[in-house]
Amino acid sequence: MKTLIIFTHTFWKDSKVNKALLESAKSLDDVTIHNISTTYSDGNINIPAEIELLSQADKIIFQFPLFWFSTPSFLKEWQDRVLTAILYGENKDLLKGKKFQIITTLGGAESSYDGHHRATLEELLKPIYHALKYCGCEYVEHYAIFQANVDNLDLNAYHNAIKLY
Repeated sequence: MKTLIIFTHTFWKDSKVNKALLESAKSLDDVTIHNISTTYSDGNINIPAEIELLSQADKIIFQFPLFWFSTPSFLKEWQDRVLTAILYGENKDLLKGKKFQIITTLGGAESSYDGHHRATLEELLKPIYHALKYCGCEYVEHYAIFQANVDNLDLNAYHNAIKLY
């Protein structure tokens, strides 16, 4: 099964945790890492190229650090442009049956996302899952790394999450 990790990070140059995660993912078979922060540093998304990458994947992962209870803005831009092009394009069923998962890193403790801020992590991620489900993708349980710190990353758990179908 071919897995495509679509990654973005508002502060990519300063990232430690996600750089370590992605570097470790390079060792996995059938995994393509697509860092849209570096690929499109000018902000211009090549929609046909994105659609081609998606067409080759069996599983799609959005990986990002959660900022202010949401995705980095460039991932939302990617969703708006690419998913809209698919929905209104020639192959509306491009994503039908593909697996979809979110892997996210968070600076806060897991208890910060238990609902006492009026939303759980699951609730915060719902709009992304709903958008991809609307496009025909099948849900795979998200994987979250709380209190993300490069010194205590469980790379085996991260790799297992990527392999989860």
